[in-house]
Formats: sequence, structure tokens, C-alpha cells
Amino acid sequence: MGDIHKVAVLGAGTMGHGIAQICATAGMSVAMRDLNDELLARGRAGIEASLGKLTEKGKIDEAARDAALARVRTTTDLADAVKDADLVVEAIPEKMALKLETFAALAEHAPEHAILASNTSSLSVTEIAGASGDPGRVIGLHFFNPVPLMLLLEIVRGLGTSDATVEAARAFAARVGKEPIVVKDFPGFATSRLGVILGCEAIRMLEAGVASAEDIDKAMELGYRHPMGPLRLTDLVGLDVRLAILDHLHKELGEQFRPPALLRQMVRAGKLGRKAGEGFYTY
Repeated sequence: MGDIHKVAVLGAGTMGHGIAQICATAGMSVAMRDLNDELLARGRAGIEASLGKLTEKGKIDEAARDAALARVRTTTDLADAVKDADLVVEAIPEKMALKLETFAALAEHAPEHAILASNTSSLSVTEIAGASGDPGRVIGLHFFNPVPLMLLLEIVRGLGTSDATVEAARAFAARVGKEPIVVKDFPGFATSRLGVILGCEAIRMLEAGVASAEDIDKAMELGYRHPMGPLRLTDLVGLDVRLAILDHLHKELGEQFRPPALLRQMVRAGKLGRKAGEGFYTY
């Protein structure tokens, strides 16, 4: 597997456009694909806004900003997006059926040399790889939100992932300025497993009336130096996203991941966090 010059990012949402941005900033050509032009326009606007903030703060100059933007093209055609990619990063919703469908399409349309990566935060990379026809080149590349600012990249090795793919992923991490950790394909990996159990316990504490949301968060921010408390972080990630991960881990790993009743009730009420204007806090 050679150097990565061209990247296809499938999904122009928060994670997708963030991944596209850091690849373009690192000098790679990027094809960003989503289902319609409206989603693509929103994703491109997100890249422009993020690069604008970095320019204002003096992190990059205007020439670098403009060059990065020029390296990103958008398309609604999956085959067109991946036709000459060295790396494909899937950043679509966390639904196994969608991911299996996507990786089956990649088996047909992506070049044979391309690394096929999923940004999944909890689903089995081994299962996803099974749809690709070539598990050796499939890997998990789990980025964190906001992608341009968060240093960690969790590299998830599926059962069939080759050593060459892992090493190529490490080299890619270095090129886009991320610190990688390599974990085996186990439910929740390292980060989701630890992160959601903390958030889950915080919700149970709120449910039991132990303390207010503000004070539970302050305990972790000031007592343990977490940059954001677990309830505020759940609002940022999305309560529906957290619930889906907990449901999956409860099924795979057991009772400690059973979702709190309060979380399920809030999701049913549409209180999904920051994106809905209300979660554990009001926005």
C-alpha cells in the first residue's frame, strides 16, 4: 500500500466534513459524497466556517485556507467519489445495515489498492469488513468531534485487517496531525466503552436526584480535569446517538450498559441535545 494522495469521504455531516477538512489541510485531494446537494452544501459550509476560525486565530494563513478548500470536491455519486481513492473513509449514520450496503458498493467501485475505513464508534469492524470482499484492507478510523481540534485517532483492527493496513493507518494519522491508538475490534473499542459508561452513570445519578446536571458535570471538569462534563458531552454527541451505542453495548457486553430510563424518555420526547436545542441543558 503506497502513500495516500486521494481520499474519498462518504458522508458530509459533522464528522464527515471534519475528516474532509483535515485531509485537505494536509495536502490530500478529497472527494466528499452525500445523498443530495443540500447535505453537501451544508458540509462544505462547515468546512469553510471551520477554516475561517482557524485563519482568524492565526493557526493557518489565508493561502493555506484557500488551498485546502480548493482540494475538496463534492458529489452525490459514490462510484465517482471513490473511483481513484487511495483511502475511503465512511462517515455515515451508525446503522450496520447501511454500512454493510456501503462496503458492498465499495467492493465494486473502489480501486483494489484503496484502504477502506469506517468511522464507526462502536459497531464491529470485522462484520463491516465482511461485506467488502477483502477484509485485509478494511480498518476502523474513529475520529472525535470536533475533528480538526481533537488529537486522538482510534485505529480499530478487525479480525482480518492486515499489518500493512494498520501501518498505513498509523502513517495517515501522523500526516493529519493525530495521535493514534490501536485497539482490537471489541464492542465499544476503548473510547466508546469508557466514555459511555461514564455518561450512563452520570444520567443515573441525575435520575436518582444525587445532584444537578451542572454539579455532576462540574465534579468531573474541576475534580478530574475533564474539558467537558459527561452530561454536557452527551448533549453535544446527541442523546439518540448515545442511546444507540448503549443499546448495542448492552446487547454485546451486559447489564452495566443498560440505558437509563431517563435517557430513553428524553429521546422519545425529542430532547436530543444541542442539535435539538434541548437535552440536559437548553441551547
